[in-house]
Amino acid sequence: MEKELQEYEIDLGAASKGEVNESYLRMFGTAIKGIMNAMFGGSSVPVTVRGNQTQVRDFAKVLGKEKKYLDTYRKFGLDNPQTYRSRYSLDSAVKKFERSTGLNWPFK
Repeated sequence: MEKELQEYEIDLGAASKGEVNESYLRMFGTAIKGIMNAMFGGSSVPVTVRGNQTQVRDFAKVLGKEKKYLDTYRKFGLDNPQTYRSRYSLDSAVKKFERSTGLNWPFK
């Protein structure tokens, strides 16, 4: 018996449409967690991302920066200059994402 994968649909324009509520935020956080898990070798998660070109680009960038920061942290530890640079780059990507979507990045 195959396990049915939960498919997520992330609408990055939800904030501008007034559609952000507790249920949306829970789904958004769970979807991001699933994507990050897949990026670190877990099972893949089917995800559809909707939004304008800037929103989707900023979403992809912040995911990549989040992964790079966690990789750097695991490799060098928290007090390494490379980790600080990676964190600064992540923070910058998060700010761009939050500006373009009106959504808060769920990991701080």
